[in-house]
Amino acid sequence: MTITQLEYILAVNNYKSFSIAANHCFVTQPTLSMQIQKLEEEFGIVIFDRSRNPISATDIGEQLIRQAKIIIEERDRFQNIIENVKGEFSGILRVGIIPTIAPFLLPLFLQSFIDKYPKVELVFDELTTSEIVSGIHKSTLDFGILALPINDSGIVEESLYYEPFVAFIPEKHKLYSKEKINVDDLYVNDLLLLKEGHCLREQTLKVCRTSEKEWRDDHNKILFEFGSLDTLINLVQQNFGITLLPYLSVRFMKDDFQLKLVREFTKPVPKREIGIVYGKSFIKKQLVNALKKEILNAIPKELKDKKEGLIIH
Repeated sequence: MTITQLEYILAVNNYKSFSIAANHCFVTQPTLSMQIQKLEEEFGIVIFDRSRNPISATDIGEQLIRQAKIIIEERDRFQNIIENVKGEFSGILRVGIIPTIAPFLLPLFLQSFIDKYPKVELVFDELTTSEIVSGIHKSTLDFGILALPINDSGIVEESLYYEPFVAFIPEKHKLYSKEKINVDDLYVNDLLLLKEGHCLREQTLKVCRTSEKEWRDDHNKILFEFGSLDTLINLVQQNFGITLLPYLSVRFMKDDFQLKLVREFTKPVPKREIGIVYGKSFIKKQLVNALKKEILNAIPKELKDKKEGLIIH
């Protein structure tokens, strides 16, 4: 029995597929299958029922998988003690991050983190909040960066910063003439929204004073729901409606015409809380702290203060 074999059975259990597990373990499927089969032959048991789709663990397999998780966690704890003493971190860190944060936050701190911790391999995956939570529970992700709270008793939440919303308003809209807008100016009927599953959609609706039901019952307009902020921005520029954007997204606008469409809110400014989440058994907390430090050093100072803000949860 080897640690590698235990990692392979955990991967198959997580992904319910030998081919997908092999891909995530960076080996060929025959290699992964052969190592698991060797482990089964060594102990004279069957860990996975290969006749089922998706693949599932046998009764004895489930017991071994639970123990394998403990062994791998203790191995990682052992390594983590050494890294903390030396102040050197290594290995793969798998991070889930929601799409309305990733393109605007990562460029601010990523190079600095890589320069300071060259032995750490960061693997980022753009996912929805529910996918990140699921990945942490399944141990396919180490931690996530998303909007808080998630209200999951099995997951630890740590706040990072408070990001204001801004409105993105086309020239032909009645609100375009205002220098700043108020939350009460917004009607959900005017909004272009991200698809369900994106937390920014729900936060946008909460900012508005009318209900989602009223928006759904409006049949006098085209309804747009997309998975990309870029698409919403393009549609606003074509006068199809307005949308709300996270503050950091504006910093990446180079087009003067786009910047002319941005409107800040009057106080109290609606904001979302951005944070890091990880499982209660996660052991690389020093590495999380290092990542948090780089993020906080990189973001604008106005995002670190929640005073005079209307926090949208």
